[in-house]
Amino acid sequence: MSALLDIRQLHAFYGKSHVLHGVDLHVGAGEIVSLLGRNGVGRSTLVKAAMGQVAARGAVRFKGADILGLKAYQIAHRGLGYVPESRDVFPTLTVEQNLLLGRKRNADTGRWRLGDMYRMFPRLEERRGVAAGLLSGGEQQMLTLCRTLMGDPDLMMIDEPTEGLAPQVVAPVARYLLALRERGIAVLLVEQKLAIALDISQRVYVMGRGAIVFEGTPEQLRQDGGVRREWLEV
Repeated sequence: MSALLDIRQLHAFYGKSHVLHGVDLHVGAGEIVSLLGRNGVGRSTLVKAAMGQVAARGAVRFKGADILGLKAYQIAHRGLGYVPESRDVFPTLTVEQNLLLGRKRNADTGRWRLGDMYRMFPRLEERRGVAAGLLSGGEQQMLTLCRTLMGDPDLMMIDEPTEGLAPQVVAPVARYLLALRERGIAVLLVEQKLAIALDISQRVYVMGRGAIVFEGTPEQLRQDGGVRREWLEV
């Protein structure tokens, strides 16, 4: 499988703080890959660096082209979507207006329509005329996921989509991720909930202290108690 996103020897910095130490990672077309690890090990920094939001050196290639050093909007227009942990919405605009703002390609040729979003998350259709700032945290997460998808990306980097969500919201988010795979959208998922990540991923990476400490299949990670104890379990 050729790599859609290929990260090689990536180093990233916040000021003088060296956060990523030579990370290698790849995601193939249509593949769900989870990036696991405790808080503070550099997972969010990795996706921000790939999206042009953190100073970095090394190589980040997307669809065969080097994107390191490009602006975030330039990267997005190439088909790399990013859903930040902060669930950024336009609070004074309605749900539907937020979704329509996400469109980056010709609406007639994109793979996704408003109806697709509403079928995945019926609650958004119920709230389509409500200002996004009035939504619950779970509803805002649904909206952020769908707004990014309206841009018709080929790969989505999603940072902690289930963080802080009620259990009844977590299941629809997991179904959303599987729906992406069914339509050929690749996903790099940063996730704390090990069960979800192992259930939906083809491969997993584990990060520790700014470096990759494990790469393998979900089954290999299930069987490797040493890695789970040292790098994942609290």
